[in-house]
Amino acid sequence: MATRRDFLRGCLAGGAAAATAVLPETACARDTLQRPPEGLGLLYDATLCVGCQACVAACKRVNENPAEFTAVDKLWDTPLDTTGHTFNLIKMYRHGTMETKDAEQNGFSFMKTSCMHCADPSCVSACPVSAMTKDPVTGVVGYDADACIGCRYCVAACPFGIPKYQYDSPTGKIGKCELCRHRHKDGHYSACAEVCPTGATLFGRTEDLLAEAKRRLALKPGEWTTIPRGHLRHAQEKVLAGGEDGKGKKHRHGWRDEPDQSYQAQVGNYLQHVYGETEYGGTQVLKLSAVNFQKAGLPDLPPKSSAATSETIQHTLYGGLIMPLAVLAGLTWVAKRNVVPEDQEKKGDQS
Repeated sequence: MATRRDFLRGCLAGGAAAATAVLPETACARDTLQRPPEGLGLLYDATLCVGCQACVAACKRVNENPAEFTAVDKLWDTPLDTTGHTFNLIKMYRHGTMETKDAEQNGFSFMKTSCMHCADPSCVSACPVSAMTKDPVTGVVGYDADACIGCRYCVAACPFGIPKYQYDSPTGKIGKCELCRHRHKDGHYSACAEVCPTGATLFGRTEDLLAEAKRRLALKPGEWTTIPRGHLRHAQEKVLAGGEDGKGKKHRHGWRDEPDQSYQAQVGNYLQHVYGETEYGGTQVLKLSAVNFQKAGLPDLPPKSSAATSETIQHTLYGGLIMPLAVLAGLTWVAKRNVVPEDQEKKGDQS
C-alpha cells in the first residue's frame, strides 16, 4: 500500500506535469510597463541632503502618523526603518573617520527611503484584491485600506521593502508613501519636497525630473548652478521669468506657488548614473548620489520588473482555472491509484 509520502510525491508530480504542459505554449512574459507620460515623482539628490529630517517630520504630520520610539531612545521619534507608520526616512552611509561628506572612504552620505512608485510595480501585480493600484495618469501607486484583506503579498513582492504592515491595526492595514495624493486637490504636493530647505527632494513630472538630473550630471563637480526647490516646474518658470511671480495665489498648473524656489549651489561629485531611470523597469522616484547606490542601501536591480514575468505565469496557470483543474485531476488520479478495491481489502482481512 502506498505511503503518505508517495501520495504527496504523486500530487507534486502531477501538478508539475500539468504546469509544464501548459506554460510553453502560452506563457510569454509581457513587456514591462512604462512610466505614464504625465507621471509624477521625486528627484532626491544625496549631495544636497543635510540629514535634517524635516521631510520625515512633514510626512508624519500630513499623514497623521504617530511617533515611533526605539528601545534606546524613548524621547524622540527615531524609527530605524520605514514602517506602517513611517513612510519616509533619511538613512546614513558611514565609513571610517567620516571626515568628508559624500565620500565613500572616510566619509558619510544620506539616502532617502520611501516608495519608488515603480513603472511596473510588483505590489500592484501581487495584490489579489486590487487594494494596491497605479493611477494611469499620475502613476502614483496608491493603497485602498477598505479593499485590503491583510494578506501582505505586497510586502513580500516589493524589491525595495517599502509596503509595511501595521500590526497594531485591528483590521490589518498597509502603510506606504502615496506622494501625498490626498493633498493634490488643494494645490499641494509631496510634503517632503515642500519643506526640504536645500532642494534635495524635488517634486514634479518624472520626465522633467529626469532631465534635471541629467543636467546636473553633465556639469563639472564644484561648478555653481541653480538648484530648484519644492516643485520643479514652478522653480524653472520663475527663473525664466527673471524673478518671483507667486504671491500665495494658485499657480496656473494647479499647484500652490511659493516664494524663493531656487538658489545657487555647487555641483556634487556625482556618480554618472540616475538611479531609477532603468532599475526594475524604471521608477518615478529618481536618485543622484556621489556614493555607490548599493552601499547607500539601494538594491541592485535588473532593467526589467519581475511583475512582467510573474503576472504572466499567474494568469496563464489560473486563467480559465487551468492549473486548479490540472492539480485536481492529478490528485484524483493519485487517490484512485492508491485506493485498495473492496474485494481485495476483504481478502486481506480474511487472511
